[in-house]
Amino acid sequence: MNTITQGMIFAAGLGTRFKPWTDQHPKALAVINGKSLLQRNIEYLQQYGIDKVIVNVHHFAGQITQAIQQNKGWGSQITISDETDAVLETGGGLKKAAHLFGQTPVVIINVDILTDFDLEAMIHFHQLEAPLATLAITNRVTSRYFLFDECNTLCGWRNTKTGEEKISRSATPLIPKAFSGVHIIEPALFPLITQEGKFSIVDVYLQLAREHTIKGFDHSYSKFIDVGKPEAVAIAEDLFP
Repeated sequence: MNTITQGMIFAAGLGTRFKPWTDQHPKALAVINGKSLLQRNIEYLQQYGIDKVIVNVHHFAGQITQAIQQNKGWGSQITISDETDAVLETGGGLKKAAHLFGQTPVVIINVDILTDFDLEAMIHFHQLEAPLATLAITNRVTSRYFLFDECNTLCGWRNTKTGEEKISRSATPLIPKAFSGVHIIEPALFPLITQEGKFSIVDVYLQLAREHTIKGFDHSYSKFIDVGKPEAVAIAEDLFP
């Protein structure tokens, strides 16, 4: 039974890869078959009983706030985490919003991710394994991978373009998996974040993986697209009518 009712959607990014739309709008309001990315992700979380959602905003923050108000949160209880002063990236954005969450796990999703994978199955996995965080992962090809051991425990990170590697714990073999931008975190993670200001959640996970268990949940057989660039819109519209 899913006991998680709170989520966060990262919607503060500048969307530089999504120009020219993001010259005038936030990427969160880019439309796929008549629905914005933001609406689609709010409705995706709703399917699994997650109806209390924090949305962080920076780039054209007012447009996002207005859309949420006009649509009454699309049926969810939305709280804005305002990063108008400075965009804080995924880690900094999560840390800033920490005080807005209750003492239960949080499901996080990037606003430009569209997927149909069974979030209930991931939540069940998270509750069964009881890690500090669970990361949704797939076998898709990318340039930056999280590295896992054979039990899907996070061990490190690799950039195949630059050859850079960060290893948090040793394992053989190290299995590369692509992060899907969907994760579940325990409230116990918040006080363990030592970074300040603007930083990536990836750095947080790699630091904490040394002494804490962070798991991967593989959903390679589901629909998934990162709507990061304008050319992804047509593909997304085929996948998500």
